[in-house]
Amino acid sequence: MRLSAVDNLKVILVAWVIGGHALLGYAAIGGWPYDEVNEVTFHPGVETVLAALVGPSGLFFMGTFYFMAGIFTPGSIERKGRRRFIADRLVRLGTPWIVTALVVWPTFVWIAYNGAGRDVSWWQAFTDRRPFLDSGSLWFVGVLLIFSIAIALAPPIKERAITTKTVVGMTMIVAGTTFLTRLVFPARSGQVGDLHLWWWPQCLGMLLLGAIGGRKLAERVPDEIYRMTRNVVIGTIAVLPVAAALMGVLDLAKSAEPFLGGWTWQALTLALIEGILVVAGSVWLIGLAQRRLTRQGPFAEGLARSAYVAFVVQGPILLSLATALRPLHLPAEVKAPLVGAGAIALSFAIGWFVTSRRGASARSS
Repeated sequence: MRLSAVDNLKVILVAWVIGGHALLGYAAIGGWPYDEVNEVTFHPGVETVLAALVGPSGLFFMGTFYFMAGIFTPGSIERKGRRRFIADRLVRLGTPWIVTALVVWPTFVWIAYNGAGRDVSWWQAFTDRRPFLDSGSLWFVGVLLIFSIAIALAPPIKERAITTKTVVGMTMIVAGTTFLTRLVFPARSGQVGDLHLWWWPQCLGMLLLGAIGGRKLAERVPDEIYRMTRNVVIGTIAVLPVAAALMGVLDLAKSAEPFLGGWTWQALTLALIEGILVVAGSVWLIGLAQRRLTRQGPFAEGLARSAYVAFVVQGPILLSLATALRPLHLPAEVKAPLVGAGAIALSFAIGWFVTSRRGASARSS
């Protein structure tokens, strides 16, 4: 049985990620491949405001996806058995990652570069890409595949109630291991396969927290935990802009380096903030969805079915739309919302078409 609150939250998060990537394509700080060839960027003041409003979500939204995946992973392993579960994940997660890394992503990066007047061959877009085997947003499914297989082969995780102690403990674990990991792999560094190793503590920690909480957590976050995590997230996000101003972080593109990793107080601070936001934020978002996003009609159900495909196809669509709008003499403040809105609509439309056809084929057979 599907949980409408989790389905609705998944749709919102996927749409938010697509929109966020559209904004990053025109940001000086970067974080999305179109920023390598963009024709316009946000005014520094606008970028600072956007960073204050939507930037904190970038620290924990991907962890929330892993958290939701972890909630349903033990039950899926139990129903299917380890062998079938692993085979299913290899197809569902491995196939899109391989096809994207080997064919789709280099093709659309090549299109974007040539659209910007760069004389780059397809082979150069594939072999010279750093990191090698870059897969765009599909790094998420590649890493999730690795973690899923590891959990399937490990001893079963016992489901138990999530307490305040559990939340605080996982926050400290994620923050500490994030700081230590970034001594070797700084944030935003690249590894072969685009593995985002600097984000692994957050992703694995949230996958495990979801598996520990299990389906009961997906059905209802206890009121005490919900209120605590809500207050922590709101308080942290409210304090961040003030703290950034006091630390002199007014231009993100110029001030980011010390926060990315190493034996610096800035890197330790960022790791702690990430740990707080990803653990408290993920639990709070699930609880918020359970209390505010429980309705689900045919349209919402269709969007929920479409969400995974929308996530998979977003990269090519974002690059294509940005390249198509390139000749228009419009500021980034106009182009980015247009690209984001168009990509969200097209990605979910493709997801709807694919899942509807698949559902029709299953019913006819």
